[in-house]
Amino acid sequence: MTAYMDHKDLANETIDAARAQEITDGVHRVMDEVAQAESAAGRAAGSVKLLAATKTRDVGEIMAAIDAGIRMIGENRPQEVAVKAAGLTRLCAERGFALGAAEAGPSVANSANATTAATAANNTAATSAAPTATAASAHIPFHLIGQLQSNKIGKVLPVVDTIESVDSIDEAEKISRRAVARGITVGVLLEVNESGEASKSGCDPAHAILLAQRIGTLAGLELQGLMTIGAHVDDETTIRRCFAHLRKTRDQILDAGAPGTEHCAELSMGMTHDLALAIAEGATIVRVGTGVFGERAFI
Repeated sequence: MTAYMDHKDLANETIDAARAQEITDGVHRVMDEVAQAESAAGRAAGSVKLLAATKTRDVGEIMAAIDAGIRMIGENRPQEVAVKAAGLTRLCAERGFALGAAEAGPSVANSANATTAATAANNTAATSAAPTATAASAHIPFHLIGQLQSNKIGKVLPVVDTIESVDSIDEAEKISRRAVARGITVGVLLEVNESGEASKSGCDPAHAILLAQRIGTLAGLELQGLMTIGAHVDDETTIRRCFAHLRKTRDQILDAGAPGTEHCAELSMGMTHDLALAIAEGATIVRVGTGVFGERAFI
């Protein structure tokens, strides 16, 4: 258990009106930023999905974001998935939403299709306190965006539809075996360390195409795309070059047409500070925590 979980009840479902308004304002502000970046890049409105990164946020805070229009969430730590899943699933169901794999049925990983259908609702959602679900937005994908240890795979598979942080064939094979044993299909994104920074996880970009093709052969997995974390520098050229290279790699994977790679369309890249650059370079998912919820009290 991470230290901050001793000091914050992440299963808490109640927040005050002022905090709920802060989150609502954050959601709408980021949605506006995404829409402006899409327009500036000449991309279609709604072509980029906004994933709310919910690390250290409790159930009440996450539900405030969903009520404000968020239609995709992502957790960094399996421990947090386990603590929040029951409350989030129940409260989403009360609003007419199915959350992640828990309510998505036996073939849960076809979220590449489900999230495409939900994109317009994500970025143009109504501002009412509890928006009514529609057929296009009834499923809220739940992603794991942080590292996954082997002994935690069983904890997240019943809950998340997509694991964005797969960076080795060994990890992919372990997830595959667990998925096959459960009779489910799990979406995965291959994480690529485009910046080359030692502090970041992800496979070597030079190995990404081969790894993607090998993942595509594994039962129980659907390769849905690639993920990276932008370079931690102030130079926009460097940041954009990393994002552009990930897009090029994705395109090469699709063009090669290897079995099991035909759905490798997603580019999960860009966070609060660099989402506009990522969108300009082709991001289909941006992962935003601070911009939605404000600064974290815990690391």
